[in-house]
Amino acid sequence: MTAIIIILLISFIVMLMLDVPIAVAITLSTFFCILANGGDAGFVMALKISNGIDSFTLLAIPFFIISGMLMGQGGIAARLIDFAAALVGRFPGGLAYVNTLTCMLFGSISGSATAAVSSVGGFMIPEMRRKGYPREFSVALTTAAATTGLIIPPSNIMIVYAVAAGSVSIIGLFLAGIIPGILVGLCIMVASYLWARKNKLTGEEKSSWPHIFKTFVSALPSLLLILIVIGGILSGLFTATEAAVISVAYSFLLAVVFYREVKLSELPEILLKSGITTAVVMLLIGASSSMSWLLTMENIPQAVSEALGVFRNNPILLLLAINVLLLIVGTFMDMTPAVLIFTPIFLPVVTATGMDPLHFGIIMITNLCIGLCTPPVGTCLFVGCGVGKTTIAKVTPALIPFFIAMIVALMLITYIPWFSMALPNLFR
Repeated sequence: MTAIIIILLISFIVMLMLDVPIAVAITLSTFFCILANGGDAGFVMALKISNGIDSFTLLAIPFFIISGMLMGQGGIAARLIDFAAALVGRFPGGLAYVNTLTCMLFGSISGSATAAVSSVGGFMIPEMRRKGYPREFSVALTTAAATTGLIIPPSNIMIVYAVAAGSVSIIGLFLAGIIPGILVGLCIMVASYLWARKNKLTGEEKSSWPHIFKTFVSALPSLLLILIVIGGILSGLFTATEAAVISVAYSFLLAVVFYREVKLSELPEILLKSGITTAVVMLLIGASSSMSWLLTMENIPQAVSEALGVFRNNPILLLLAINVLLLIVGTFMDMTPAVLIFTPIFLPVVTATGMDPLHFGIIMITNLCIGLCTPPVGTCLFVGCGVGKTTIAKVTPALIPFFIAMIVALMLITYIPWFSMALPNLFR
């Protein structure tokens, strides 16, 4: 076992240092280990990758990706920004709250943190710069706030966790993520408030109630997507996978027919981009499933469980240790493979203490969302710096207050199960 794990770790770390794509690094490191163990590496890898993506539940992912692409190009961001500005723009540092609230709304509608960074950041970062906000602060805020869209449903990563965990309800995860996602957004707003107060910023002009109502009506068709998806599943009208198809149909009508921001001639390009994104995600899922199988064969979950056994009688320290490990993992591993690889390792440990798998799923997703903002593999950070035309070195110091805010939210979610379990328990 020791030799195989050493080969796995060394090959994986070396390939990451060589900037090999994460899916390729996972595949090759697993391949080398199977080969070193005397197995038919080619046959085993093909079988495990195929089995890893052979799941009806995963069919929801490409449809939610298409829906997110349509939403991203369908003029949704501008309408959500207007609505958020009317609601919270008048407060000191109002544009920071507008940015955060818009990222929360857009991220949850599109199901993509990177789409929220590019769509919302493309407008809000220049606008905040024009109103005197530092560029690095604007980019850091957008990058952090965009991750809330992965916690507030519908969310592809929740579907991935449900597959990795086994018998976990997707709708239960969707419900469990609502309050924690809002909590993370509020903590980011508190950090923005403290920054605005320190820098003595004023708010925008107060909006009248008719203007608030007008912007709400304009944004309402977009906001209804969340209600349609969650409400339809709860009412039993359709499953989570069918909800993804409904989401595509609704997004199409909204972007092409209602708002008319997407032309029919642009659909082939949107479908092509969605196909590429889906292929990347599925390759990550298949590759991560093969590595997860190898770790299981080498009894790594049992070894980790025994190592963490010293904390078995102290759930507080156990969860703290797992959170620290996941925070470290999030700095160098993308979210999807991290969920697929570490869920089978940590989930049995925490469920042995009586924790609900839904609660742990939200803890894991919230934790790994922080990794999307951290170098060297922070996807949202890369996109934010590109949109804001700055560098990671300049933005990282500005991110520190938001890191602290997100970790505070993570600790509250970890140690107060009510945040995650209130809504799922209400519908059980």
